[in-house]
Amino acid sequence: MRIKSRLLSEVIWVGMAFFLFVCSISPVLAGELQNKLVAESTIEQVMKRGVLKVGMSTFVPWAMNDKKGQLVGFEIDVAKRLANDLGVKVEFIPTKWAGIIPALLTGKFDVIIGGMSIQPGRSQKVNFSIPYDYTGQAIVASKQLAAGFKSLADFNKPEVTLTARLGSTSVAAIKKFMPMARLRLFDDESQAYQEVINGRAYAMVGSAPTPAFQALKYPETLFNPIPGTFTKEPIAFAVRKGDYDTINYFNSWITVVAAEGWLKERKHYWFETNDWKSSIQ
Repeated sequence: MRIKSRLLSEVIWVGMAFFLFVCSISPVLAGELQNKLVAESTIEQVMKRGVLKVGMSTFVPWAMNDKKGQLVGFEIDVAKRLANDLGVKVEFIPTKWAGIIPALLTGKFDVIIGGMSIQPGRSQKVNFSIPYDYTGQAIVASKQLAAGFKSLADFNKPEVTLTARLGSTSVAAIKKFMPMARLRLFDDESQAYQEVINGRAYAMVGSAPTPAFQALKYPETLFNPIPGTFTKEPIAFAVRKGDYDTINYFNSWITVVAAEGWLKERKHYWFETNDWKSSIQ
């Protein structure tokens, strides 16, 4: 019993000594860990590099090519202002929507600024900033095939074919509100619209305001059967998971430019006026 008691005392003493040792160095280790995290954050890498690499996908009026081949649009303005406030240049990296999150995770670019809505499934793969905008899903339909259609229920039929962009939240909206309809997916959003224009699909579901723009562009073949949007989605920046220093900066930046009224002014220009349309291809 004496031997067991002595061993127990020694074990307790060693444990206490180890605990005191860890406590004595933990502030140092915590400081080193914090410095390492800050040094490796995306925002620090961008500052050292002098370039903000932005992943995006083209769709009107978020990001488009003008007649000179230059990228313009709401998201382009947002990314340029962000880079300017950081004191760095901006590099846009057009990426197919279906592969944009994998491309971010492999380090192809620093941040997604491309009209990406916050979704629980996406949050398992990336971290989102606070919203800097809100959008929703809308429908543009074929006047010939969808004549007389006025509600989501009209499109929720097995004989109806709908189109959408692969990997977009439009897919989830269709499956939720029109699950009985047939669905055809396209990498390129313009191809999805073309199917409706050519009479090979009843309607296209996409983020507003593009469906409305398409109806105005092709008034003889397209119309908007449901005014406005039928969903509401918060739009945010997306970065690699665990990069909280970068998220904190983006959240602060969004808060400031929103308070200035700058985001509202840019949104109005691109979504509510036609001032820019003459410069687009």
